[in-house]
Amino acid sequence: MTAPLPPVLPPVLPVAGLGFRQAAPAASLHALVAEAGPLSALATLAAKAPALQPLADRMGLPLIALSPDDVAGIATPTQSPRMIARFGTGSLAEALALAAAGPGARLIGPRRVSRDGTATIALAQRLSQ
Repeated sequence: MTAPLPPVLPPVLPVAGLGFRQAAPAASLHALVAEAGPLSALATLAAKAPALQPLADRMGLPLIALSPDDVAGIATPTQSPRMIARFGTGSLAEALALAAAGPGARLIGPRRVSRDGTATIALAQRLSQ
């Protein structure tokens, strides 16, 4: 008698970490998120969450609001001296995505910058649920 196969789990959708300037147009944020494909959630700093909440609501995605302490010390491939000095991590978007996706998360590809340079998105995914 063979053992039953384990249930097939649905793929874990990535989390998008978004770092953006206060003056970032909503259209720039929307374009980055739309180009990212299917997502499980958006993540940003708590101080910026009110600016991102309308987009999350429109897209039917939860918004994860993190503190600077949540991202400080997270290792990222991108190493911006400005971000290191300000947040203790090389890339805010990458660190936000990794922190929000949870333990064992990995970045999916390089971060992307909006056409106008006011916002950055990075995607992270847990390998298992």
